[in-house]
Amino acid sequence: MSRKTRGFTLIELIVTVVIVALLTSAAAPLIELTVRRNRDQELRSALREIRTAIDAYKLATDQGRVSRTALQSGYPPTLAALVEGVHDARSPDKRLIYFLRRLPPDPSFPDVNASPADTWGKRSYASPPDRPEEGQDVFDVYSLSDKTGLNGRPYRSW
Repeated sequence: MSRKTRGFTLIELIVTVVIVALLTSAAAPLIELTVRRNRDQELRSALREIRTAIDAYKLATDQGRVSRTALQSGYPPTLAALVEGVHDARSPDKRLIYFLRRLPPDPSFPDVNASPADTWGKRSYASPPDRPEEGQDVFDVYSLSDKTGLNGRPYRSW
């Protein structure tokens, strides 16, 4: 007896569609979790990069490599100063010291066309920790997003 191949019956087609739908519905939460985890990781990395650069700027100021007046805190006046560089006060030819190659944007900021500096909230040295405000320097940065991370904490508090 030879066996002929035939097309799918209606029942076989329905069963196949149901199986594919079940697999897809099971994968959707996993995909959403992966996207959120990646966004959290990008935010954590960007915050670490900027905060490390701010600390390096402050250290260079404390070492006398970045000049400041008595009224200045020693923190960068803007986030752009980290990328544009500042003159090394100890260098005879006033070479520039760079603290960042580029300013990373906040990955959770809704407007992808905004400049990276505009995507971050900035806290000055003079502002209280519980009510961050911009001022004459940039002591810290925080996310402006109202979203919450996988750890249950709002992005603003990272």
